[in-house]
Amino acid sequence: MLTNSNSSSTPSAGRRYLIRTLLFMGVYILVNALTIVGLFDSLLGRPVGWLIAIAVALPVAGQVWATLRLMAQSDEFVRVIVAKCFVLASGATLTLWTAWGFGETYAAAPHIPAWLIYPFFWAVFALVSPFVRTSD
Repeated sequence: MLTNSNSSSTPSAGRRYLIRTLLFMGVYILVNALTIVGLFDSLLGRPVGWLIAIAVALPVAGQVWATLRLMAQSDEFVRVIVAKCFVLASGATLTLWTAWGFGETYAAAPHIPAWLIYPFFWAVFALVSPFVRTSD
């Protein structure tokens, strides 16, 4: 029987990252969806509503952890590429959100909810990723 020497019963770092991402984003989407359809309406606007806010924030922290695990479990090339993309996406997100925040304060720009920072960060990460191809 022929076997692929690269295959093993242990999933690759990329596969583990995908599984973790699906898990954390599944929880993130589920909590938001349940809130949107009104399951937690009795909690909203009260101090106990912080439990929902924390329940949505924990998968965000989990996703950062998953990304750090991807970096730790990958070879040096992948580690550097992911780090560069993370830094570029962080820098762009911080710059834009800071400019917009001051625009709200100084130029009467419309308010943007802070929770949009998270999807914006990953959108920028996705946009810069194809252009970051070297580890130097």
